[in-house]
Amino acid sequence: MSTDLTLYESKASPNARRVRIFLAEKGIELSTRLVDLGAKEQFSDAYVAINPRRQVPALVLEDGTTIGEVPAIWRYIEEAYPQTPALLGTTPQQKALVAMWERRAELDGFAAVMEGVRNAVAGLKGRALSGPHAYEQIPDIVERSKLRVANFFADFNDRLKQVPFVAGDAFSVADITTLVTIDFAGGGMKMTIPADCDALQRWYEKVSARPSSKA
Repeated sequence: MSTDLTLYESKASPNARRVRIFLAEKGIELSTRLVDLGAKEQFSDAYVAINPRRQVPALVLEDGTTIGEVPAIWRYIEEAYPQTPALLGTTPQQKALVAMWERRAELDGFAAVMEGVRNAVAGLKGRALSGPHAYEQIPDIVERSKLRVANFFADFNDRLKQVPFVAGDAFSVADITTLVTIDFAGGGMKMTIPADCDALQRWYEKVSARPSSKA
């Protein structure tokens, strides 16, 4: 276990799960601190001093530097632990393809689910966007979010007809974001993989069987 790094996270956060899966795949254990999102601990003075964005996860380095945002945390860990399996690619081409497909999974899938959930859940009234600022919910957005998620399922089904993993031949962070997105859609929007998305379903069963998926 690394005692030089502290990960602030929450079991209720899909973004934090993206980091937990990443760490599990690499076999890295960090010191962790749980942030109680239900109790609004992310808005406490103590946590705001750590991460003014009021979001989890956040990685605090030995010198007190805080790294927020999932891709930035991934990048730090990947470069700090180069001896472990690479999940961001190794060659310039692989790195570019992983970044491209992870970005598409986040924008077309994960962000669409987040938008749908945050504009529908009563407990998030006035918090339609995470972060330091308050935004009112727009219920009409929810229907668009459902369409975006349906298109995400179809598009990634087409992709996974061609390759074994989202970015190509190897498991990567693109698969992590896609997996978390599908589980998030099922739990938060009651939208599951459609019956006609056979390739996506096969991929989902394969990656869900990895021990890291339980992180």
